[in-house]
Amino acid sequence: MTKKENLISLIKKQGFEEAPVSFILCPSLVETYKEKTGSEEAYEAYFNMPWRTIEDLKLMDHDTEKYRSYYTFELKEGTEIDEWGVAHEPGSEAAMHMTYMRHPMKELTSMEQLTSYPFPDYEHADASHQKAQCDAIHAKGLVAMGDMQCTIWERSWYLRSMEQLMMDMITDPEMATFVIDKVTDISIMRATSYVKAGADILFFGDDIGMQNSIMMSEDMYVTWFKPRLKKIIDAVRAINPEIIIFYHSCGFVTPFIPHLIDVGVDVLNPIQPECMSFEDIHAQYGDKIAFFGTIGTQTTMPFGTPEEVKAEVYKNLNLAGKKGGLICAPTHILEPEVPWENVLAYVEACAAFKSDQL
Repeated sequence: MTKKENLISLIKKQGFEEAPVSFILCPSLVETYKEKTGSEEAYEAYFNMPWRTIEDLKLMDHDTEKYRSYYTFELKEGTEIDEWGVAHEPGSEAAMHMTYMRHPMKELTSMEQLTSYPFPDYEHADASHQKAQCDAIHAKGLVAMGDMQCTIWERSWYLRSMEQLMMDMITDPEMATFVIDKVTDISIMRATSYVKAGADILFFGDDIGMQNSIMMSEDMYVTWFKPRLKKIIDAVRAINPEIIIFYHSCGFVTPFIPHLIDVGVDVLNPIQPECMSFEDIHAQYGDKIAFFGTIGTQTTMPFGTPEEVKAEVYKNLNLAGKKGGLICAPTHILEPEVPWENVLAYVEACAAFKSDQL
């Protein structure tokens, strides 16, 4: 099997030849990787990860400086404004890859102000690079992925602020509807472009869970976000019924799992062991959805021994069984505290696991 064939077979629970490797390194661990391996190639290639991401649509003549007028205070030196107008103030030296977000639509008080906001013009964006990138990825036997992990809820509150958007949903639904629908429509433009280019997987997501509870009521999720996520998935499946849908949410999301299955999510990420039991979740939903994650980045990866890392990988892959259904991986970005030996232990455990021995 190619990497692509193996991954898709695993996701569909049709068996697999090897346990795929996947992780994201923070900037300091990227430097550690280069130092330890002496390699200049991307670590995704070095460790033979099964997918590569396609670049998003490229906006035409999009000047982010116009968004500075939406901030009534001075932004910290070194602040970057993204294509949506969200300002990212630099973090501390200890967490240089983290930023403090400022919300350009937070202080807007009328529908006129909201409708005048200059959303990024993805309708007229350039997609010419996407098919060539897909073809190049496929030529290597890899999976082509479109990464859209801030799909509806997160992108909306990044713009409006979480507190204000929550209040809008309760006290001013017209304003909430405008922002959330605008983000949904843009998400459909981006998602359908990836699929038309030949993407195999779309990675959607919004953090809707916290460490010990859900972030909003189930009723609020079903009212505001479930139908809009279904609208996006239906749009891409109208183009390619075989497209595989990943969905990411950190934290405790158990009550939302039936809703995610209902709208067509194929793979749930990351199943944080600090918040959810993979054994319980797999027993309840393993015949309806596949999983991606399960190796704790708050616990096992930074504080376990290499032997404990390997044991956790073997335990979870054994739970999933020989048909597959689990991309066993760290649940989030690997932070500076993670020993390099634990990264290698994870890779070695995936390489050593043989499903035909189950």
